[in-house]
Amino acid sequence: MAGARQTVGEARRIVVKVGSSSLTTAAGGLDADRVDALVDVLAKTRSGREREVVLVSSGAIAAGLAPLGLRRRPRDLARQQAAASVGQGLLVARYTASFARYGIRVGQVLLTSDDMSRRAHHRNASRTLDKLLAMGALPVVNENDTVATDEIRFGDNDRLAALVAHLVRADLLVLLSDVDGVYDGDPSRPGTSRIAEVRGPEDLAHVEIGSAGRAGVGTGGMVTKVEAAQIAAAAGIQVVLTSAVHAAEALAGGDTGTYFHPTGRRSADRLLWLQHASTPQGSLTLDDGAVRAVVEGRKSLLPAGIAGVEGDFSAGDPVELRDREGRAVARGLVNFDAKEIPLLVGRSTRELARELGPGYEREVVHRDDLVVLHP
Repeated sequence: MAGARQTVGEARRIVVKVGSSSLTTAAGGLDADRVDALVDVLAKTRSGREREVVLVSSGAIAAGLAPLGLRRRPRDLARQQAAASVGQGLLVARYTASFARYGIRVGQVLLTSDDMSRRAHHRNASRTLDKLLAMGALPVVNENDTVATDEIRFGDNDRLAALVAHLVRADLLVLLSDVDGVYDGDPSRPGTSRIAEVRGPEDLAHVEIGSAGRAGVGTGGMVTKVEAAQIAAAAGIQVVLTSAVHAAEALAGGDTGTYFHPTGRRSADRLLWLQHASTPQGSLTLDDGAVRAVVEGRKSLLPAGIAGVEGDFSAGDPVELRDREGRAVARGLVNFDAKEIPLLVGRSTRELARELGPGYEREVVHRDDLVVLHP
């Protein structure tokens, strides 16, 4: 394991994710000492500009609770958005002041999953983050809770962090929370032990992973952290999952937390977002030939291969592609509105162009906007 941990210490571009419970009190409100302690570690990690850091930070909703007189995190989306609106300003102001102690400027980047699955938005986000890093700023990324609806939410910043790590081509993802790693049972019970490294999903197959954090102000438990670690690892990124108090040791390659070995290779950035961050707005049923073309041949989906349509979606929305048994085989961005699809079903593009115009001589889902879902 020493070799693996050594590559952690040598990582040049790092994404660090910190949860609400590591930044705030259980009652809501930022804990300035905790924020400063994290910033001290990140500033030291980044000193000399040899290592680049992107911070994915939760805490906006939690930081907005006390100022709005809320005793606990609200369940309804509207009040969550109100708390995020107040709290996000407080959160970034706190980071700005804390990093200023080291002469480091921060740049706020707010994202929704909808931003990331659409080609132009994805490209813009990538360009912005790259430019911030090139200019010496430290990006602070969060979900745009003030405008994200239930349909376009990541749901937790662990998954957002994994996808941002892929977006910026990071060498390392560090997930910080209030738990110092993955355990082979309930860490509060005697006899359980920390799992030092995970080489693949099979290493966790018989481990029961808890779902709740201790502090009660965040949304992501250990399940979401492990899922995020596996998403990043499958995209070729090494991951360390540990507690915020062990951040310095983790970033230096010390034996803390749980280390996830990369299990796959990098793929097209946007397709990872499409697979893991998009919510299908409808579905298209494919005939057997179209299923083979899409899944085995990695071809675009043409009108002739469609057997049915469900849902109310618009051009550009993510949709699920299903076989005749209803199994999801792929996901893609559709080029037509749902109400147009019945006109296209089972027909050739040449026939459609002749009858409806040249705008209909195109794929329903282009192969560049399509990801096959492996069982």
